[in-house]
Amino acid sequence: MTGRPPDAGPEAAPVTQFRTLDDADLSGKRVLVRVDLNVPTENGRVTDRTRIARILPTIREIADKGGRAVLLAHFGRPKGGPDEKNSLKPIAAALSEELGRPVAFVPATVGDIAHSAIGAMKDGDVVLLENTRFHPGEEKNAAEFVEQLAALGDIFVNDAFSAAHRAHASTEGLARRLPAHAGRTMQAELAALARALERPERPVVAVVGGAKVSTKLELLGNLVTRVDVLVIGGGMANTFLAAQGKAVGKSLCEHDLLDTARDVLARAGACRIVLPIDAVVASAFKAHAPSRAVPVDAVGPDDMILDIGPASVAAVKAVLETARTLVWNGPFGAFELQPFDAGTVAVAQEAAALTVAGKLVSVAGGGDTVAALNAAGAAEGFTYVSTAGGAFLEWMEGKVLPGVEALRR
Repeated sequence: MTGRPPDAGPEAAPVTQFRTLDDADLSGKRVLVRVDLNVPTENGRVTDRTRIARILPTIREIADKGGRAVLLAHFGRPKGGPDEKNSLKPIAAALSEELGRPVAFVPATVGDIAHSAIGAMKDGDVVLLENTRFHPGEEKNAAEFVEQLAALGDIFVNDAFSAAHRAHASTEGLARRLPAHAGRTMQAELAALARALERPERPVVAVVGGAKVSTKLELLGNLVTRVDVLVIGGGMANTFLAAQGKAVGKSLCEHDLLDTARDVLARAGACRIVLPIDAVVASAFKAHAPSRAVPVDAVGPDDMILDIGPASVAAVKAVLETARTLVWNGPFGAFELQPFDAGTVAVAQEAAALTVAGKLVSVAGGGDTVAALNAAGAAEGFTYVSTAGGAFLEWMEGKVLPGVEALRR
């Protein structure tokens, strides 16, 4: 599991807001469980089982309480119907290994084959139905497909926060049709997110990195109204530096968004925005390219900014020392290339150390963020690391997530 294991007990989520497994009578029931099995594979073999590990507590609890766990998931981006490349069949074996009990694969999502397989289940059994996105009604949240799915179960459990920003049949439609509950991972995720932005201990610091301002405008606009300090890093920081009249050489920079960056700075109000004060620059975007640290006022015309410098690292660490809550999305530099991972690694390790010491609540998410924290060896120290990408970003943007709203009491 990525991140420190969250408390998945009854107090792990605001139970007055969401129905959880504590509210469900599972024994003898057909329990439709929406899970995230959109895992990376290579030649039919799962190469990263993080998301599988996340759903095990919910499946085990349902089975141990005598429920019949019928797993629903999507995989890949199938177009126009079933295709072997996007079948969930290879995932069932990996899931069975991690779960430590058989997981039967059903080569259908609805219809006679699915009905027959589920009808043959005994209490405690687990089956995995075929890719929900093989059906056009899934992404359209079509009423007919929702009814076909609902006919297969008695209870619905959503344990896939990563798909909660989609109003699909297996995420939102079913939750409106059957008694719906949050699974333990969904419960822990909602508790962690609430603790980070809805009911945080202050001061709250947000770290936002990544390549482009254009992909995170709504995020920045929401955060400046909700956090005390906003730390901007990555390629998007270059756009803000250029908006302040600083030369950025050949660095990644959205020159057409300089006015937008100035607007974000102007609207910050009481929120303090922290930008790099020095940078690690190189003339080539490649690992181990000759590099040097320079003040942000001294970036040359042929320089590319690829990481924050040591003075910036020290400044961000100082901010974290005074914080009580941290929300993180996006790396500080080209973390996939050494030595340009140094800034991200240093800040991540500091945040993890403060969290382990009980001084900081730290919540992070987004694909690049998870990879960066894992590479830094820091993910296990964070309070919670979300494996969700788009859903985590939309939550940080302040958007309503349909799959979550459908679970409210």
